[in-house]
Amino acid sequence: MLLIYTKKLTPRISYIFKHICLRILGIEVGFSSVIEEFISHTGPKISYGKKPLGNELFFQSEGLLDQQGLEAIEVTVKKWGNTYGFFSVSNTSALPFDIFAASFFMLTRYEEYLPHVKDEMGRFMASESLAYKEGFLHQPVVDIWAYIFKEKLLTTFPEIDFPSKKIVIHPVIEAAQPYAYKQKSIFRSIVGYFDSLIHGRFREIISRTQVIIGLKRDPLDTFKWIVNIANRSNFKLTIFFLLGNALSFNESMNTHRQKFKLLIKYVADYKNVGLIFSFNALSNYQILKREKRRMEAITNRALSSSMNSEFLVNLPDIYRHLVELEINRDFTMVFRNTVGFRAGTCTPFLFYDLDFEIKTPLLVHPAAMTTSAFRTKYASDIEKIVLQAITEVNKVNGTFTIIFSNKDFSSEENNKVWRSIFSEKLQEYAV
Repeated sequence: MLLIYTKKLTPRISYIFKHICLRILGIEVGFSSVIEEFISHTGPKISYGKKPLGNELFFQSEGLLDQQGLEAIEVTVKKWGNTYGFFSVSNTSALPFDIFAASFFMLTRYEEYLPHVKDEMGRFMASESLAYKEGFLHQPVVDIWAYIFKEKLLTTFPEIDFPSKKIVIHPVIEAAQPYAYKQKSIFRSIVGYFDSLIHGRFREIISRTQVIIGLKRDPLDTFKWIVNIANRSNFKLTIFFLLGNALSFNESMNTHRQKFKLLIKYVADYKNVGLIFSFNALSNYQILKREKRRMEAITNRALSSSMNSEFLVNLPDIYRHLVELEINRDFTMVFRNTVGFRAGTCTPFLFYDLDFEIKTPLLVHPAAMTTSAFRTKYASDIEKIVLQAITEVNKVNGTFTIIFSNKDFSSEENNKVWRSIFSEKLQEYAV
């Protein structure tokens, strides 16, 4: 166990040290505010505060972890070896930056509570983030800082036994539109035919007809292929379905139909199933609760994983709702159209409510990217960018999550790269 002395143990200090030491590095920590207890401790120990007690391994506090509430913070980012750092401290500290305050700033999404420009859907944009502006969005800096901290500890306490870790591959499938033509009402099918006709998409008319009369598989019904690949792979997989109303008329379908429920049951027999909360539900707790109950009625098990429609994370309200609904895991911490680590980490972390200054049981699973961020990229560029992100995660033995859509695995030629990444490239790391 690593003992940490701090003059006053705040919820923020407890939260971030436990995340870095336990969740990332895998070692237990204890805290003490009694000098005599700290001095008498014979095992590994450090102090964290404004000034060192003596000659111990000391990490200087910038002050953020002693505060309460929110205030505008001026952040100056500096290059630090192969990474970046902020919240500079004096040379009495073992590290030139307060990585604990900086990690807290990133994980709690402190900047997303402060005034910022939103996009048309109300989302926090990548261009508004500190990581994007300062050029370190591509790095899981919190995990990198944790491993720098680990090296400092080992230099002073070589007897610390850090457990060995390996990269975890956890792809996610967003199936907001499981079918292109199947399970549509007569009215929606007629509207679809008319829309294809006036836009001259005659192949679409033929394809729709073949699917409806049973001569052809629906182009978006890729679930058997997904399940078969996943069953032969060593990675984790969670597939999310939408039960509420879609924003687009073309994508919406009757989710009360028995065949749609059978699809969810089929997938749930093999892999973890989660719920995409509809856009309308995100601002209405009663709709959230209703959609959760519907999914649980279909799968006959408690819902543990969720994702927000359009990747909207409206902090802190939506996460508070998830905590109240006893959702265990959220998979929405990602920028929809920009590759990078939104929270600066590739390790799942507990949501910390800055308004109430409490650690919650909701585990946030950050994703490095969605496939929608690559709409204008060539296949060779896509594979290169994905592998670069995996390499960054592999360096710190973190969790690599990419959010696919079931649409990415259809037989279209431009989807070949996604089928290859899912069925081959991810498997190379999931050993």
